[in-house]
Amino acid sequence: MNTKTKEKVKFSKAFWVANTVELFERAAYYGVFIVITLYLSRILGFNDIQSASIAGVFSACLYLLPTFAGALADKIGFRHSMLLAFSLLTLGYAGLGIYPTLLESAGLVEYSMTTKFTGLLESNARYGILPVMALIVIGGSFIKSVISGTVAKETTPDTRAKGFSIFYSMVNIGAFSGKTIVKPLREAMGNEGLITLNYFSATMTFLALIAIWFFYKSAQHSGEGKTFRQIWQALLKVCTNGRLILLIIIITGFWMVQQQLYATMPKYVLRLAGEGASPSWYANVNPLVVVLTVNFVTQLMRKRSALTSMTVGMFIMPVSALCMAYGNVLDASHNLLGMHPVAFMMVVGIIFQGLAETFISPRFLEYFSLQAPKGEEGLYLGFSHLHSFLSSILGFGLSGYLLNKYCPEPMLFHSREEWLAASEHAHYIWYYFGVIALISAFALIVYGKVTRRLDAQKELTNPME
Repeated sequence: MNTKTKEKVKFSKAFWVANTVELFERAAYYGVFIVITLYLSRILGFNDIQSASIAGVFSACLYLLPTFAGALADKIGFRHSMLLAFSLLTLGYAGLGIYPTLLESAGLVEYSMTTKFTGLLESNARYGILPVMALIVIGGSFIKSVISGTVAKETTPDTRAKGFSIFYSMVNIGAFSGKTIVKPLREAMGNEGLITLNYFSATMTFLALIAIWFFYKSAQHSGEGKTFRQIWQALLKVCTNGRLILLIIIITGFWMVQQQLYATMPKYVLRLAGEGASPSWYANVNPLVVVLTVNFVTQLMRKRSALTSMTVGMFIMPVSALCMAYGNVLDASHNLLGMHPVAFMMVVGIIFQGLAETFISPRFLEYFSLQAPKGEEGLYLGFSHLHSFLSSILGFGLSGYLLNKYCPEPMLFHSREEWLAASEHAHYIWYYFGVIALISAFALIVYGKVTRRLDAQKELTNPME
């Protein structure tokens, strides 16, 4: 009995190597992504709507391509896919650091604690950053499908929930590590720190590349060597699976709110709580909560279905949004535990958000992995990230509009009084996202009831299946 128990929790070397490099990749990604709209605005001079649109498309493509990259990864093998991915990511992150120095050398901008634009705003040269970001998109699209695909391949149905719980812990340890470096860089170097940060990310992905080259070996090779016709047929099959597509659309509501940690929150707290606020550290509360609670939540919900666990998490999200909104209602002259009320309530909201994520994300990945035929794990797990494509397009697009309407850039106003009047209802932003989260939660309840009824009818019709 004890031997069997130990066997259930024993994972392969490939599993642990994949999870370790996922930690490196997430540290690289979140270190950059938590300040991506600040980078686009303060380093390259894009306005709120432009920076939100670019960041949204960047994130959306990063989550759209994994379906196709996952199908290709199933064919060429996960090891080759990861070597390609981490090579592209290293070049891309290094490029985010190098490109601004080229602009500065051209006399278009000067970087220090603040940024002095000397021609960049009138130039199209800033759009040269887009091909650099494309390298990160292509590299990241393979990682999204391959790492989670490795977890699926290297586990059994009995150990899969535990495997994805470990995977999600590693994701959030990486996210916590990446975000931690942002504040000291901003304090020491100001806007120039937003450039230097990218070299940290390039180093992380280069270390991951070395780790894959020397240590990643897997005995699981199902799906490799498929013809492109077979890949296309599998792609069509998953893309026309109505049940999975509907679940993705519903879960998009959760991720639209989650995306606001990167789309809205940094600018929101810096504008309302002041430049002394630490959005990267506030965002770090999310992965900290996940790391501390995900194994407990997985154990707590182990006898419940994936859909039940996800539904619990979905009803926590509106509470998160309301907490974030409440900070702007409180008296700004009275700090809470030494923090501006906006910052304090933002942290409270992020705590609820992290807790919701532990109920939703690992079980969502488990649900998708169990739908995947053997040899198509990369395709299905890549397809599962389609919710982040939709939430990036919708979430970042809505963020830019709402920031511009309720919490605009202070520099656009002649006086502090004018800006205060324009941003009086800044907290309305979170009401929009609270409603989105609530609608999604009820939609998931309906989805669960309908799918259970359809499965019951199928069993009656085909009792031998």
